[in-house]
Amino acid sequence: MADLRTRLFHAWFRFARPMTLGVRGIAENEAGQILLVRHTYIKGWFLPGGGVEHDEPAETALARELEEEGGIQLTGRADLIGIYSNHPGFRNDHVLLYRIAPSQWRPVTATAQGEIAEAVWAHPGDLPEHTTSGTRARLGEVFSCGARSRYWTGTSE
Repeated sequence: MADLRTRLFHAWFRFARPMTLGVRGIAENEAGQILLVRHTYIKGWFLPGGGVEHDEPAETALARELEEEGGIQLTGRADLIGIYSNHPGFRNDHVLLYRIAPSQWRPVTATAQGEIAEAVWAHPGDLPEHTTSGTRARLGEVFSCGARSRYWTGTSE
């Protein structure tokens, strides 16, 4: 009976308070540039990343997304920068931000099919027009020692 109650509670909790988790990576090259991607389905330049799948560790999701979107294969462990609430953008959403040094990856062929319109390497202080506010804020925190926020962005990115 207790096992059934536990199962019912877990099912209700997932329905009543679902949470989503995403990962994004600040991949740096030897020239000090960072990788940005532009998707086919949403406006703006983003750090590569995406959702963590069911039963998938966050670092595995990061490795998958970097390879799919940016043609980057991790060869070392990425450094966790922070965990950000993205509630203004999506209720109960959180984003884990990682930093990937040039020595922690190697180039491979990107595997995303139709998801990425374009990828560029840009200097953190000279970002392309339409770089999202969340991306700009996180890069400012990391490269300009800006005050760290608990939120990814105040807009719906």
